[in-house]
Amino acid sequence: MNSVWTIRRRRSDTSGTSLYTESAAAGKTGDRAVPVFVLFGPTASGKTEALARLFSKDSLFPDFAGKAEVVSADSMQVYRGMDIGTAKPSPRERERLPHHLVDIRDPREQFNAGDFVRLAGEACEDIWRRGKLPVVSGGTGFYLRNFIMGLPESPPSDGALRAVLKAELESRGAAFLMEELASGDPESAARIHINDEYRLLRALEVLRQTGRPLSAYRRNGGREGRFDFFIAGIRCPREELYRRVNERCAAMFRNGLAGEVRRLAEAGYGPGDPGLRAIGYREFFTGDGKGPFAVSEDLAAVEELAARNSRRYAKRQIVYFASVPGVRWIDTEGESSGMAERLFGILFPVWQSSFRLPVS
Repeated sequence: MNSVWTIRRRRSDTSGTSLYTESAAAGKTGDRAVPVFVLFGPTASGKTEALARLFSKDSLFPDFAGKAEVVSADSMQVYRGMDIGTAKPSPRERERLPHHLVDIRDPREQFNAGDFVRLAGEACEDIWRRGKLPVVSGGTGFYLRNFIMGLPESPPSDGALRAVLKAELESRGAAFLMEELASGDPESAARIHINDEYRLLRALEVLRQTGRPLSAYRRNGGREGRFDFFIAGIRCPREELYRRVNERCAAMFRNGLAGEVRRLAEAGYGPGDPGLRAIGYREFFTGDGKGPFAVSEDLAAVEELAARNSRRYAKRQIVYFASVPGVRWIDTEGESSGMAERLFGILFPVWQSSFRLPVS
């Protein structure tokens, strides 16, 4: 028998965790909850680099080197061919620190919160079974909250109603449907982007089908189920975050984002495809996304628009992350190396006293 740890959060404790040690057969989860470290923060806050410094094979911290794998909670890194604009970890970075749920969908395919919760759960169980710590990290707050709290127990999809809604979207436009959603389900309207066709139609489908807002449905118990979570969040001063966002956006254009978008367009993808609705991609396309389109050659204007949309998205992320309970917040000071040291300072006492990975 080998010593492993799990984390149980006391219901009254929102600032930390209670910890205890158990025994389990090596590499098996059995009927015990799988420990998962969750790290979230807005775009450009330094999550990827900090995790690489912590857990990669050549980590600055030998106790952590090679002992974790990352499950990406980024709604756009799932798409193949979209590398630069999603700040996707490079093949070399993924060799140093394995990442899951990257390059698993064609840009034409939908990928939603239900897909993420299912696949992330499977990945975390597999990572733990192989003797490593699952680390779920990314900036898609809706995915993370559903993974931690559980998915809402909403009714099944109604194909006929969905077809009616799609026809209304085509004829009346997203703004008209968003106005209806805001009047009946303001919470969902606040978190769903007007270009997110799938979530907009799903929320309206539930509202019309049941008369209840999607946000009113009880969640199905993700916290008390298969996983125990240790949750950390990155907070960055607004001006500093916006500076980082602008710098990242400029670097993407220097590194060939325009060429990446042109290659995707030449392969037949366009603004109507789920992947190409991402910030950093949709700004390139002219047209309404429903008919003929072109790729803009005015790169300065596209970069300015993409940076603006990225800053607005970061602002929404900050607001959304504040609603996640039980978070250990990390205030950034300087670059990612310093943040890695603060993460290490939080995790090492837990690791040293209570965390023992399964060993063969």
